[in-house]
Amino acid sequence: MQFTGAHILSIEQFERSDIERVFQVADSMEPYAQRRKVTRVLEGAILGNMFFEPSTRTRVSFGAAFNLLGGEVRETTGFQSTAIAKGESLYDTARVLSGYSDVICMRHPQSGSVAEFAAASRVPVINGGDGSNEHPSQALLDLYTIRKELIASGRGVDGLRIAMIGDLKFGRTVHSLCKLLCLYRDIQVTLVSPTELAMPEQLVEELRAAGHQVLVSEDLAGGIGHVDIAYSTRIQEERFTSREEANLYRGRFRLNQAIYTQYCEPNTVIMHPLPRDSREDANELDNDLNLNPNLAIFRQADNGVLVRMALFALILDVVEQVDRFARPVNWYSGRE
Repeated sequence: MQFTGAHILSIEQFERSDIERVFQVADSMEPYAQRRKVTRVLEGAILGNMFFEPSTRTRVSFGAAFNLLGGEVRETTGFQSTAIAKGESLYDTARVLSGYSDVICMRHPQSGSVAEFAAASRVPVINGGDGSNEHPSQALLDLYTIRKELIASGRGVDGLRIAMIGDLKFGRTVHSLCKLLCLYRDIQVTLVSPTELAMPEQLVEELRAAGHQVLVSEDLAGGIGHVDIAYSTRIQEERFTSREEANLYRGRFRLNQAIYTQYCEPNTVIMHPLPRDSREDANELDNDLNLNPNLAIFRQADNGVLVRMALFALILDVVEQVDRFARPVNWYSGRE
């Protein structure tokens, strides 16, 4: 893959060597993300953050990643704050806003919309999530997290055992992660969901075509019994026709410390793309897991900054210049 000036729209753009390059650059960004050093390599550059669906981690981490490289961020949130509410097309919006930015991150509720926008943009566009389709940077940070968590036990991604749990029909994070896992070898994937929210069959077949073992199940206890990673997802309420319909499935696959202790292997890592739904009728990851050292959800969120810094540095072709524009921080950060 040629990163310089590229759009990042789908995991299908990446070869395994591309993933390794992203992760290598992400590793090098740690001193900056941890506020041990400051770099101004993107001073003068502007990120256009365009989020037409609610977002906390993706929107803020993209902005933080760009700021940490020295760039500026301009944000648009929601349809009502843009000319799209007045009938402007994605084409016109792309042509205009790409004139104000050096790179754009976009989230939109319709599948394929970010690719449509990118086709008209004059600058690189990163897909921050398009409907129930894909979320490529989330898949990258998820795999980066899996890699880091497994390194501690002397293992790699090849041979991974992973359970994906919850809303696998509408969960774009697991869709992109499945595509990414097809680049690796000997993966065992257990898909735990209600039948109505099962992983799309096309993705299941892609996993099997890549030589992976795939088990489809509605049994949480059996699904998490022999895995390295238990990856939980929330019910994607915004994809249903009503809250009442979503409520039919909410809370079906709750994981708490008692269930973890009874069914999981001692070092099983717990992941979740966040936000976890902590409402009483959902509570897919109980707060009593917060002190479990294998709960990786906040390490996972931190890793999003590293991966997104890497993407910006690669797309804007400044990887080799980052350290040249670096200096020590001059404030107390208190980070661990």
